[in-house]
Amino acid sequence: MRELFGTDGIRGEAYKHPVTLDIAEKLGSAVALFSKKEKPVIVIGRDTRISGNDFEKAVAEGICKAGGKAVLLGTLPTPAVAYLTKKLKADAGIMISASHNPPKDNGLKVFSSEGFKLEDKDEEEIEKLMSLNFQNKKGFIENYENAKEDYIKFAKSSLGGTLEGLKIVIDCANGAACTVAKEIFEQLNAEVTAIHNQPDGNNINCNCGALHTDRLREEVIKQKADLGIALDGDADRIIVVDEKGNKLDGDYLLYICAKLLKDNNKLNKNTVVATVMSNAGFDEAVKKEDISVVKTIVGDKYVIEEMKKQGYNLGGEQSGHIILADYSTTGDGIICGLQIVKAMQTYKKNLSELAEGMKKYPQVLINVPVKEKKEIKTLKTYPLIQKTENELKNKGRILVRYSGTEMLLRVMVEAKENASQYAESIAENIRKEI
Repeated sequence: MRELFGTDGIRGEAYKHPVTLDIAEKLGSAVALFSKKEKPVIVIGRDTRISGNDFEKAVAEGICKAGGKAVLLGTLPTPAVAYLTKKLKADAGIMISASHNPPKDNGLKVFSSEGFKLEDKDEEEIEKLMSLNFQNKKGFIENYENAKEDYIKFAKSSLGGTLEGLKIVIDCANGAACTVAKEIFEQLNAEVTAIHNQPDGNNINCNCGALHTDRLREEVIKQKADLGIALDGDADRIIVVDEKGNKLDGDYLLYICAKLLKDNNKLNKNTVVATVMSNAGFDEAVKKEDISVVKTIVGDKYVIEEMKKQGYNLGGEQSGHIILADYSTTGDGIICGLQIVKAMQTYKKNLSELAEGMKKYPQVLINVPVKEKKEIKTLKTYPLIQKTENELKNKGRILVRYSGTEMLLRVMVEAKENASQYAESIAENIRKEI
């Protein structure tokens, strides 16, 4: 059983367990040993957090202790690290980021030589290896100077065209996207306004990015832009704002991408992979397009595992992780954004018109901070959860689960009526209990 890894790597407040420099160094050594190579090559990327430099150094030192070569990519999006791991034929990749979490947090994500996030069993093996004592085998560290240019070229190639005549606003979340996003869209001839693109180490995700789209909405309307793209701190997820200022989450984006691929005979097995968090309106919308849906538990790594297992090429989460397997091995907000624009060009429609094909059921999500993660079925609130499920029956659904990356319990209620009332009742009882 994993003790350090959650649903998306090792994550928490920087310099506090489990995100300490000691653990980062041990992870570097363990990943090098896990590769089963005498002189493994491991690439390292990071986002803009002030703690990133310290953790980059610690991971690199750990790799060197195991006799490996640490290749520093600098500040880049998570999907860029996944791409470069494979392109450079490295034995593994490590991204230092806490994704959408606040600036005080940090995290460590590990990619295989093929650029995929590791399966749970591999993370368990790495945790075992971290407990070993490593002798210093004196590896070495080098910088890879072309990392940014390589990813820009790769991302641009996914469009297969130009963005001439389009006006786009991009919210870079003061994160890793600041290094590449504006340049990618400008090189494709779009008129681009970038906001929240002045990282100082302490402002990543602060009232900006995929979790906070109010400023993006204002800017899209002010600029009379065709769309706005909001990325999170490491740019592996995306939320979009249409030309009218309407917010479109991952369900909408997945629907638009699925329809685009199917209409071009490029949707493998006419199937899209989503999670249990996806809105019932998404299921209905893709069904009308004769597209099947396969559901997984929450976590983009589980979506990707299902895609790999069955040979599907599109999957994603409501939160904005969209995996287009024809291009990327992980969620990529920039490449997804390019595909959304491609759909607008293909159908010759505004984004608001494309989104009309999907009607969401009212859905309420409440995040409840918790001091401990007790088994949900043992909570005194559990009978209330069951009672609510029985009341909803075919009129909606309820999902109560712990976050895999934060000390939060998420209460999601989806119903045609009284969704907020049901959700608040459960959340309030949980607040009193844990």
